Amino acid sequence: MHAQTQERGPSADTTRQPDRHPQQTSEPARGAEAEQAEPSPGKQSWRERLHEHWILASLTACVLLIALIGGVAYWLQVRHFESTDDAFVAARSFSVAPKVGGYVVAVPVTDNQHVNAGDLLARIDDRDYRIAVDQAQAQVAVAQANVANIDAQIDSQQAQIDQAKAQLKQAEAQLQFSREEADRAGDLVQKGAGTVQRAQQTKSDLEAQQANTSRAKAAEIGAELGLKVLQTQHKSAEASKQQAGAQLDQARLNLQYTNVQAAQSGRVVKLSGAKGAFATAGQSLMMFVPDEVWITANYKETQLADMRPGQPVEIRIDAYPGRKLKGHVDSVQPGSGTAFSLLPAENATGNFVKVVQRVPVKIVVDDWPPDIPVGPGMSVVPWTRVR
Repeated sequence: MHAQTQERGPSADTTRQPDRHPQQTSEPARGAEAEQAEPSPGKQSWRERLHEHWILASLTACVLLIALIGGVAYWLQVRHFESTDDAFVAARSFSVAPKVGGYVVAVPVTDNQHVNAGDLLARIDDRDYRIAVDQAQAQVAVAQANVANIDAQIDSQQAQIDQAKAQLKQAEAQLQFSREEADRAGDLVQKGAGTVQRAQQTKSDLEAQQANTSRAKAAEIGAELGLKVLQTQHKSAEASKQQAGAQLDQARLNLQYTNVQAAQSGRVVKLSGAKGAFATAGQSLMMFVPDEVWITANYKETQLADMRPGQPVEIRIDAYPGRKLKGHVDSVQPGSGTAFSLLPAENATGNFVKVVQRVPVKIVVDDWPPDIPVGPGMSVVPWTRVR
């Protein structure tokens, strides 16, 4: 009995030990689960916060959705355009200068004034040039008188030539008659029917008529040579007349040049001429900006793949951000801007670093607004629709 009791003791102990250990370990486990299940009094879960502020959450979701839709729509629209901020208004502006020198007596324009073609910009004192016109007219009159005088001499010389020809014909006729008389006298002498004295007389008359004929021929030749001399003088007189006429035309042009007029419509800028100042030929009196202006946009060469003349362009001027202009691509320069510079790049020498080049594109505005002043150098931003 005692032995059996001892044998049961250990087994009983071992069976009771598992019952005590779970009781000791279950208490902390239940505490952790309770902490996770029951939040602290000052904190809320994100679900509870969304449930509490559901209006704000809905508005936020709507805003994000609208922003996403707007961003996608903007990208779908913008991808059809090419833009650059390296663009400006361009024009063929030039300086206005007189072609003749003199004192400025009038400047009827002022800075930034718009003028039309033919309007007076400045006037040079024209008294000296009027005198030059009068002198040239006098020289033309003298040259015309010389030509008329030579024409009269030519007519007179032509009459002398006609007279010399008539005298030559008469001398030749008399020479023929004297030759026949001499022949008949000689025949009569040989036949014994004529006298020697008659034969000698007819021979003398023949020699005299031969001399007269030679003199008449010489007179005709002299008259013809005189006519050639007069004709040469006539050509010289005509040349002098033309020269005098050209000098008169030049004098009249110089007189016209005293009025400096606008060659085309545009605006006067940087006015430097003033009344009373002495201006030399070629001296700048003012700068002139024509009404014909356009936009030069320096696009990157990687933006030109789909750019063609005639494509529509939307333009915004930096000076007038609220104005939007319409235009179109006129042409694309066949080469980069640096290729036509004063010192173009020499890529064949030294180390080469590839740089994206810019190519000027000429953009013509369909209709410039008349109420805003636009001039060369003003910055613009063009958007060209290429697709």
